[in-house]
Amino acid sequence: MLDPGVHAAPAPVGYRHPRAAHETLLEGQPVAYALRRSQRRSIGFSISAEGLAVSAPTGLALADIEQALQRKAGWIVRKLQETGARQQRLEAARIDWRDGAVLPFRGEPLTLVLAPSLMPLPSLTCSVLHRDALSGAASLQMALAPGSAAPEQIQKAVQAWLMQQARQIFTERLNHFAPQLGVQWRQLGLSSAATRWGSAKADGTIRLNWRLLHFRPELLDYVVVHELSHLRVMDHSARFWAVVQAILPEHAALRRQLRQDAIPRW
Repeated sequence: MLDPGVHAAPAPVGYRHPRAAHETLLEGQPVAYALRRSQRRSIGFSISAEGLAVSAPTGLALADIEQALQRKAGWIVRKLQETGARQQRLEAARIDWRDGAVLPFRGEPLTLVLAPSLMPLPSLTCSVLHRDALSGAASLQMALAPGSAAPEQIQKAVQAWLMQQARQIFTERLNHFAPQLGVQWRQLGLSSAATRWGSAKADGTIRLNWRLLHFRPELLDYVVVHELSHLRVMDHSARFWAVVQAILPEHAALRRQLRQDAIPRW
């Protein structure tokens, strides 16, 4: 199973979790955090787009929680900065569904072109990938009319085309790597999960997120190899990573890149 960090930006003026009930000062930054108590033995810290959440043992004094926060202050503030920067990048990558919009396809810019000349051809998925012979720039020609096609209609057409491409490309990459790993996959499912790039079952079923087509091919290959490797080792033990390493020696760098790259906001 594989789950879908960036360069740190200047810290905003404080951080506040939407369910914050307590606040502290960490490295000069006001941090309001959510506190959850349970029957646990230690304090845990979780950083998400919402902010800082703290899990603490029932009955532990707030003063002890504050001391733990101060000990981890550097790490907490750094992670809050990184998460905030990533959210900014995600918002900047939000797609404006219109004629001329640009989105990444296999790591390269893809321009959306509404082409009424294609409209006599049937079906929503009537979209054609075109590459300029001189510049090499790629565009997706779609059977929609500029000025009358709603953003939702454009988005639906692009998603239908991407999912069609995903099934073809994913199948080819699975067939490429499966013999190298000595495994046999049996079924491919396309996923739209928000936080998971892929999964594998012991029966040979592989699920891959169609949004992987936004990334360069090497990152897709890493996810494919990762999931196929689970058909040999169904955990993340050292033995599993040795299987991945044998096919992709650079897997650690690819994994980091996959975590850092911002996927466009749909």
